[in-house]
Amino acid sequence: MWQRIKNVYHFFVAIFWNLLFLFPSKGMVVIGVTGTDGKTTTVSLIYHILKELGLKTSMVSTLGANIGSKTIPLGFHVTTPGSFTLQKLFKMAKKAGSKYFILEITSHALDQNRITGIPVKIGVLTNITNEHLDYHKTYDNYLKTKEILLKKAEIAVVNKDDNSYSMLTESKSKKDNDKWITYGLFESAEVNPEKFNLNNFKILGDFNKYNILAAVTVCRLLKIKESEIGKAIQTFSLPKGRLDFVYRGQFGVMIDFAHTPNAFEQLLKSLRPIVKGKIIHIFGSAGERDTLKRPYLGETSARYSDFVILTAEDPRTEEVSQIIEEIDSGIDNPKAEIIKIPDRKEAITAGIQMAKKNDLVLITGKAAEESMNMGKGEEPWDEYKVVNHILSELNLKTNENK
Repeated sequence: MWQRIKNVYHFFVAIFWNLLFLFPSKGMVVIGVTGTDGKTTTVSLIYHILKELGLKTSMVSTLGANIGSKTIPLGFHVTTPGSFTLQKLFKMAKKAGSKYFILEITSHALDQNRITGIPVKIGVLTNITNEHLDYHKTYDNYLKTKEILLKKAEIAVVNKDDNSYSMLTESKSKKDNDKWITYGLFESAEVNPEKFNLNNFKILGDFNKYNILAAVTVCRLLKIKESEIGKAIQTFSLPKGRLDFVYRGQFGVMIDFAHTPNAFEQLLKSLRPIVKGKIIHIFGSAGERDTLKRPYLGETSARYSDFVILTAEDPRTEEVSQIIEEIDSGIDNPKAEIIKIPDRKEAITAGIQMAKKNDLVLITGKAAEESMNMGKGEEPWDEYKVVNHILSELNLKTNENK
């Protein structure tokens, strides 16, 4: 109830900043991307394709804002900024001459009316799995919040293969039918691998196939030729912290942002067949956030990993040891060895030191984030620097980071 009252306040605040900045998003082609996983990669793909074609484009994602020729950090743990910052970024984009603006939109931003006043041309939904239930309380509430973008957009681009699709169609009106475009890996989707060949792209995992198909669908709607879309995707590199190999030698070290059970499932399922040795998975779970997912993180990791190293990951005011125990409570695979090291640097060090030939050390959850909250506010943390330092101490030469 209290959150609803706050959201009314957020609505009027958003209107105020729209008025003050003179509705800067008006006249731009705004593409909003939401979903549990895959948002940042999908936003980055669409942005890359448009930029490769010489189209003036800006974007906002978990990794920051690219406005015209400027890269602007958004602060710690920010994906969709508040309405003041958002309108300011749109104003800067308009001044830079951007015709297109791609915006990563979280469920919190949708619920809190941060995108009020922004005319969304195309709304993209990647998938919906259990996440942020500390805020939304139920999956149904979470789904309905994501649905706000589909209803707001002139055209909705939806993953037909996702489990959420059937639930969304139950509340879809006849008017919605006319504006929904589906994508997926099967022929029932309007955009699928039969209609856009994915074999030319070196990609890992079905989850990235979905990201590509979502971006392709958007660009088709923007009247871009398929040959131009394909050519642009050929030069695309995944964003920092997505399937990011920082070391390839006798063994491998990968950093990835995966932090949900679905992301774990998709990532590990893709890696398991190609890792000849053992998978050493290092991760934790954010404190003061969705606690219900913790056992599922443990269960999913242990199904694919040989060693599961549980550690800190923004515990905030929660005890790291308690979070670790909650993750461990979901693990029921006796073949997986569980190691508990609360200090994240020590956990990463242990994982790398125990790696043998053909093994993969997979470190998930933090990726490109530049801070970690240990209960006393944000403290500097750079996963890449930590890993590189450990590797250099072992006299192992690291890869060039993105």
